[in-house]
Amino acid sequence: MLNFFLLGGAAFLAGLVDAVVGGGGLIQIPVLFSMFPKEIPATLLGTSKLAGVFGTSSAAVNYARRVKVAWSAAAPAAVAAFALSFAGAYTVTRVPGDFVRSLLPCVLLAVAVYTFRKKDFGAVHAPLHSGATEKLVAVGMGACIGFYDGFFGPGTGSFLMFLFVRFFGFDFLSASAAAKVVNVACNVSALLWFGYSGHLLWQLGLLMAACQVAGSLLGTRLAIRHGSVFVRKLFLVVVSLLILKTSYDAVVRWSL
Repeated sequence: MLNFFLLGGAAFLAGLVDAVVGGGGLIQIPVLFSMFPKEIPATLLGTSKLAGVFGTSSAAVNYARRVKVAWSAAAPAAVAAFALSFAGAYTVTRVPGDFVRSLLPCVLLAVAVYTFRKKDFGAVHAPLHSGATEKLVAVGMGACIGFYDGFFGPGTGSFLMFLFVRFFGFDFLSASAAAKVVNVACNVSALLWFGYSGHLLWQLGLLMAACQVAGSLLGTRLAIRHGSVFVRKLFLVVVSLLILKTSYDAVVRWSL
């Protein structure tokens, strides 16, 4: 019973953090792996996706009600992410993701340094693209992030936010709203494969989903109330924690 309370609490916090800046997997996935060490990794990732799709969908709906979502960029990125996330989920059930895990701390460090050094990064909403160029960039970004999310996942929401700010000129709040749309597509697509292949703990996933929705409702309200400055600060905190966690995991793997 205690395990279920701990998992519910982790899912609530994951939903809250994910609704603001992404990176909820930093909280949820390690807890799942620690409590079910003998379970197949793909099954735990699938269970996490089941919980995540509800939490992220809830956040996406709440953002759409209160923030103007840049659908011209978010929609093409979501379509591409949906297609490639399925491919990534298929791949992770066939090929170990150790190489991607090893690179992750370096990529996250570059993201954190870039964001920290540019003090006005994400402070102003000034879209850089329009028309066909915007759609092309969105499709390329969605395809890359979609595959990564299906294949591994942690940090997907944070990567999406960074990319929407860096390559589209969005402020952090608008980037967070657009990122949720793409993240929902990633989660649904990957979940289709995990469900079809039997890599899901349905009851556990649905319990965690309810807790994620509660957390995402609170997280969305905090983000909208406090704006881009708050989102930027939390983004840096979450990315820093992701760097520490993924670096620790890499050291542990190398020492084995």
